[in-house]
Amino acid sequence: MLLFWLGLGLMCSMSATVAVTLAIRAVQIGKRHLPTLERIFQERPLFVLPRGEPWVGPEQVRFPTSDGLTLFGCYLRTATPRRGVILFGLEFGSACWSCWPYVQHLVEHGFDVFAYEPRNQGSSDVLPGYDPLHWVTDYEVRDAEAALAYLKGRSDADPRGVGLFGISKGGGAGLVAAARDAYVRCCATDGAYATFSTMVPYMRHWFRIYNRQHVLQGLLPSWFYGIFARIAMYRVGRSRQCHFANLEPAVRRLAPRPLLMIHGEADNYIKPAMALAVFEHARGPKELWFVEGAKHNQALQLVGDEYRRRVLHFFEQHLAGDRPAPPAIPGPVLSLRETGEPVRA
Repeated sequence: MLLFWLGLGLMCSMSATVAVTLAIRAVQIGKRHLPTLERIFQERPLFVLPRGEPWVGPEQVRFPTSDGLTLFGCYLRTATPRRGVILFGLEFGSACWSCWPYVQHLVEHGFDVFAYEPRNQGSSDVLPGYDPLHWVTDYEVRDAEAALAYLKGRSDADPRGVGLFGISKGGGAGLVAAARDAYVRCCATDGAYATFSTMVPYMRHWFRIYNRQHVLQGLLPSWFYGIFARIAMYRVGRSRQCHFANLEPAVRRLAPRPLLMIHGEADNYIKPAMALAVFEHARGPKELWFVEGAKHNQALQLVGDEYRRRVLHFFEQHLAGDRPAPPAIPGPVLSLRETGEPVRA
């Protein structure tokens, strides 16, 4: 019996020693590659940025932010009896005029649309010392909140609230602002992404590239990568004088307001599984539409008629006041394989 307990104690001691050794080794590897992670985090992807051309018709406006900047926006007024107002969030680097292909059908069907340019973008003021990336920060969220405040303060403000339609980074910033403001009644996004849910899968990929000789990478849990992702986000934010927004908890706070997420199934930058990870935080009512063959922000170009039909239906159903809702549009039922790839069930 004594030998049994001695052997059991020795085995437990060895297991604890191995666990501690592995943990120390993992932390050492993480710290060694943290500078590389921070460098990659700040690299800008190659985007084709639509800017559009100014045209006569929209009301051009300037409005203040809570920290003293002035932003530029354009208000598109419908020629028919107004059914609702939609705040449009632009993708990173684009100008207000690029919104027209996305919203023309909405304006024609009775919705006013207000598109705005966040700080350091287009004709809006530049914040000295701030160099925006494609990741959403507290500055872009503050600008989305300023746009909402402007819509509330207009003489023709809709007392029922507004809808949100955001593309890529503009969608992420809008969702965070919407989570804090019940004036937003429903949200539709195309290509929206979260910093954390995007960064952790890429960290696994980067770790494989820079650590081919380490078998430990396959044993590290997601929470380990998450710790170093948040450390990197904090350090980069401190050096760039900003804070990166947390989209996941914001999406959870949207309910019971409806959410429509559109995403390219062939998106090589924001993988479908990354979009699905954000979508799963939403508590509903919610819908996720993967557009087959579409890359990042290419769904409209690929399936324009269906895209416009679905977006219009969403806002008619959830924003157009007491009008009867159109018949439901059947959509694909989504699931997630054990491999992490989204499929249609």
